[in-house]
Amino acid sequence: MSELQPIPDGPLKTGFTTGACATACTKAALLALITQQKVTAVQIILPGGQEPSFELISCDLNLLSCACTTRKDAGDDPDVTHGAIIGAAVSLNHSGKITFLQGRGVGKVTLPGLEISVGEPAINPVPRQMMQNACKKLLSEYQLEHQGVDIEIFVEDGELIAKRTLNERLGITGGISILGTTGIVTPFSASSYIASITQGIDVAVANAAQELVINSGARSEKSLKLLFPDLPEFAFIHYGNWIGETLEKIAQSPAIKKVNLGIMLGKSVKLAEGMLDTHSGKNTWNKEFVWQMAKDAGYPEEQLNKILSFNMAGRLTELFSFASAEPFYQALLKACYENCSALIPSTELVLFLISREGNYIQYPNEFS
Repeated sequence: MSELQPIPDGPLKTGFTTGACATACTKAALLALITQQKVTAVQIILPGGQEPSFELISCDLNLLSCACTTRKDAGDDPDVTHGAIIGAAVSLNHSGKITFLQGRGVGKVTLPGLEISVGEPAINPVPRQMMQNACKKLLSEYQLEHQGVDIEIFVEDGELIAKRTLNERLGITGGISILGTTGIVTPFSASSYIASITQGIDVAVANAAQELVINSGARSEKSLKLLFPDLPEFAFIHYGNWIGETLEKIAQSPAIKKVNLGIMLGKSVKLAEGMLDTHSGKNTWNKEFVWQMAKDAGYPEEQLNKILSFNMAGRLTELFSFASAEPFYQALLKACYENCSALIPSTELVLFLISREGNYIQYPNEFS
């Protein structure tokens, strides 16, 4: 997962999840198989009651099976699966059960802690239920209730797309996950990112992790991995901007005994003031707060006033040498520490303030 992108101005277009696309392809393929007539578009029912239509790219039909594909439209969300071709191949079985098979480009679960059992294709519960409902309705309409359905979901280039996600860290190998709880993608939605945080912590706990390294994204994590070479991949969690939600989840997981929190300077000045959601689109850094913190640390008026002229918090390194002994950073990290430790009072907490060059200041330290 890459660093978070800024939210554009103006109204944003919603899109559809991989789960909704897979459901549309499943319904279309089963309808075509039953009627032996190719389908070009299909309408599905989402969990919220909406009934969107999906255009199909292909419908490959024979007497025993049918495979349909559609192209995912994520709207204005910067989703790595936007534009991906998602498909479903279905065939009838005599077991009376609806079964899910792993097609190419769809991952397989290999670690405990997820909602799907180890060995199963990475198709989440809500998309599974949507596909089951669509199949059962069609089977009932055509008096085929005694039949079962084998559903194989596939994603073109899914293995390559998965490399841009955190799937391997969660033990999902071979492709992407089929996701979604509403069927609708809300652009730049916090809910999907927070769900990935929760999922990551669940996997870590299920695999006996007692120590986590939480960080804002790939850049800060690169530095932190050098400090914790012995920790497994699943012990590293991206909090993005949602430090509060991440720590609250950790507080619910008593198996976690220690948390190492990495943070860049721009987010740290917000966290020091108590902003637990550090997205630039919601919160900007408070120059007056930083000015007062530096004043309380004993800096002269001439140095303090330069803070008010800065357009970015990253420029604070021009005033304060990036070193553990620098009082400004001690004051900054103390405030961050107090705000974070209040959320995880039973867990050991260590902070790492990371510079653009990858250097770090640890807190607590000998100057604390």
